Amino acid sequence: MASSLSVPAVSLYTIPRVVPHQHVPVSLCTMGSFRSGRVRAVRYQYRNRYASGMVVRAESNVTKEPMVPPYNVLITGSSKGVGYALAKEFLKAGDNVVICSRSADRVEAAVESLRKEFGEQHVWGTVCDVREGKDVRALVEFALEKLKYIDIWINNAGSNAYSYKPLVETSDDALMEVVTTNTLGLMICCREAINMMGNQSRGGHIFNIDGAGSDGRPTPRFAAYGATKRSVVHLTKSLQAELQMNEVNNVMVHNLSPGMVTTDLLMSGATTKQAKFFINILAEPPDVVAEYLVPSIRSIASSQQMKPTYVRFLTGLKAYSRIFSRLAFGARRNKYVMED
Repeated sequence: MASSLSVPAVSLYTIPRVVPHQHVPVSLCTMGSFRSGRVRAVRYQYRNRYASGMVVRAESNVTKEPMVPPYNVLITGSSKGVGYALAKEFLKAGDNVVICSRSADRVEAAVESLRKEFGEQHVWGTVCDVREGKDVRALVEFALEKLKYIDIWINNAGSNAYSYKPLVETSDDALMEVVTTNTLGLMICCREAINMMGNQSRGGHIFNIDGAGSDGRPTPRFAAYGATKRSVVHLTKSLQAELQMNEVNNVMVHNLSPGMVTTDLLMSGATTKQAKFFINILAEPPDVVAEYLVPSIRSIASSQQMKPTYVRFLTGLKAYSRIFSRLAFGARRNKYVMED
């Protein structure tokens, strides 16, 4: 029975295929107008000053320092949900964290809550709309002011405009919210993170969070969201190729897959029989997901290696084992939502 089961896209996160992640090799034909070996200069414009920087090459004169804990971590979209849970788990490990969100009230509340548990000298927060380049540059300035450098940057900010309906019924405003946040915002954040980390003697690791659609499966009722998450994987591969092409050996971009998480975003879509079925079987609370992901992220940083990685919480084996347990034994029925 399990072998003939069709698993529809029912959530904002993805049920992964049981295949290893493969990385596309750099080809001469993909280089376009870039020239390998050239140091690319960039310029950050901050509020009160200019600071010139360069993407670091392997033979740079910058002295490379080992990346050792405690780590300095920046997480976008981290005032609630997965981002907040990740921040809390890093703090438990003794790291320092910068959180951000579009909402000043949510940032203030999140920082206050985290500081009560972990102290005032380990967590900071600021308002940032990742869709705005000036906001992300201000976020970089804020992080450098508080922590001097960032080891780990997690691109968690994302949106489906809390809309679950066919594309033909989706408003212009909802489409713009999804695409500008998930695609444009991610690109801006990756650009600024790479530019910042390229100047750091410790370098840095960037993690892009995937979601439903990232593996190519259809995402009916949130087609725009799925399309943007498919682009996350492509963007990550392209950035990996660009870093290799430009001989940048102190920055790496990875993918991070939390699976299905019982956030407000996911649960707002629990309106169909299929959605409820798979949420009960596969979803986990943010803190459970973070407890698994953070040690994996920290181990990548501590390895002193710059190899691309795809970190998954919900592996294909885990997903299909749970589906089998449900079909065979009725496991996890009504775990989070009452099924019809």
